[in-house]
Amino acid sequence: MGGLLAIFLSLVAILSLLPVYTIGGTTRSYEFNIQLQNMTRLCHTRSMVTVNGKFPGPQIFAREGDRLLIKVTNHVSHNISIHWHGIRQLRSGWADGPAYITQCPIQTGQTYVYNYTIVGQRGTLFWHAHISWLRASVYGAIIILPKLNVPYPFTKPYKEVPIIFGEWFNTDPEAIISQATQTGGGPNVSDAYTFNGFPGPLYNCSVQDTFKLKVKPAKTYLLRLINAALNDELFFSIANHTLTVVEVDAIYVKPFDTKTIILAPGQTTNVLLKTKSIFPNANFLMLARPYVTGQGTFDNSTVAGILEYETSIHMKNLPLFSPILPSLNDTSFVTKFSNKLRSLANAKYPANVPQKIDKHLFFTVGLGTAPCAQNTTCQGPNGTRFAASINNVSFVQPSVALLQSHFSNKSNGVYSPYFPISPLHWFNYTGTPPNNTFVSNGTKLMVLQFNTSVELVMQDTSILGAESHPLHLHGFNFFVVGQGFGNYNPKKDPKNFNLVDPVERNTVGVPSGGWVAIRFLADNPGVWFMHCHLEVHTGWGLKMAWLVLDGKLPNQKLLPPPADLPKC
Repeated sequence: MGGLLAIFLSLVAILSLLPVYTIGGTTRSYEFNIQLQNMTRLCHTRSMVTVNGKFPGPQIFAREGDRLLIKVTNHVSHNISIHWHGIRQLRSGWADGPAYITQCPIQTGQTYVYNYTIVGQRGTLFWHAHISWLRASVYGAIIILPKLNVPYPFTKPYKEVPIIFGEWFNTDPEAIISQATQTGGGPNVSDAYTFNGFPGPLYNCSVQDTFKLKVKPAKTYLLRLINAALNDELFFSIANHTLTVVEVDAIYVKPFDTKTIILAPGQTTNVLLKTKSIFPNANFLMLARPYVTGQGTFDNSTVAGILEYETSIHMKNLPLFSPILPSLNDTSFVTKFSNKLRSLANAKYPANVPQKIDKHLFFTVGLGTAPCAQNTTCQGPNGTRFAASINNVSFVQPSVALLQSHFSNKSNGVYSPYFPISPLHWFNYTGTPPNNTFVSNGTKLMVLQFNTSVELVMQDTSILGAESHPLHLHGFNFFVVGQGFGNYNPKKDPKNFNLVDPVERNTVGVPSGGWVAIRFLADNPGVWFMHCHLEVHTGWGLKMAWLVLDGKLPNQKLLPPPADLPKC
């Protein structure tokens, strides 16, 4: 009898580790322990905030339709929150993760379970910390497979490999941003870029920390590329190999071949890599280095990994080929690349572009300045502080969460519902900048009725220099219907919009010295953050939030907050 009981108990223990199957999907549980871990790169060892002691953090695997329960426990002195970047979070805004927007952060010793279902999405996304600069080391891949027995709309790969681009800092990024906040100047830049946490052989004391992609000849590999870097758009290429782009931001695209891809922070791209038909007697470098448009300092270095062909004989001293990457400021390449991205727009994967627009909005995005505190000098332009804004409103982070304030009807004194629909003062946005570069400050939200169809034009400005800004919208995907250089012309430019098969994504680069037009349907009630995904600009205030009101039907309303929602 005792033996049978022991077998029964061990079966129960095994079953408790397996995913739970529910109607329409599986429930998958993960445990994230936020803990300090000593990591060494470039001969520098430092204590880093990590998930489960890993850098990058653990991968999350799911299928379209699955429910995820991710229990996050904070064992460090920093407050923490985790964002599931690109997940729609339909009616589950409490699980979105940006600190002081949808939740108060998880304090030391506290636990919060992120509970959400993946609806109508499949592909590569990622998760990262969404408070201060902690995402420098707190990030990992989210891999969403199609529903069971649903094939990819491209060649089935022999193997799938996630490659996450990141940044390594020899000193604590929290100390860097803390110092920059005090001085009002630009923060120090990273010391290296990384592939899956490894800087590679082009840095001092780093040959041992090189990511190697081992492949077999005549096979097709799916590389899931993720840019989790803090502050840099990155070019990526593999020597002597062509990549076929098949997906961006977890949306399938019309496949096209390219030698190089460009990836802004917050963006993901899936590419097919077809290996050479026979052993090539060589190794091949994979490189990534920044695309730079601004005038500030940046990490001008290159991360390298090695593509190695497996062979039964041990080959020594094989030649090592290197790819040629575009120049650092090659905006022409970036424009051509983004113009090639098109939705599949077929019966199975339609592009539901809003055709009739309820609300036309025009946002300027760019840098500016703020006055220094009395009797002090700051390290920004002409003794001021660096700032950034949308429609000249530099976002002030509240001390309580916006979503809770809205849900409990306690928004008074927390936020204003009157975000400007266009700039209050018109100027030649991409021409000579105005003399007054000061921004205004506020916690302002753009309020939308449920199911409003929105067209938003985002215009870069030349204040403190034109610059590319990767804007990320939480809670939605949007269609990129047009882009151009110079000042947006509302009479001429819409005639060239692509309303048939525009790319659909969650993060888009506002071109340096130009504009981008996006369309989306506000079908997800809640408070949704929109911000530049260059962390330095977010910190300066290049962010705002949308408040999408409940619809009339029960399935159009935000669900009530979970019992364990963190308190401020």
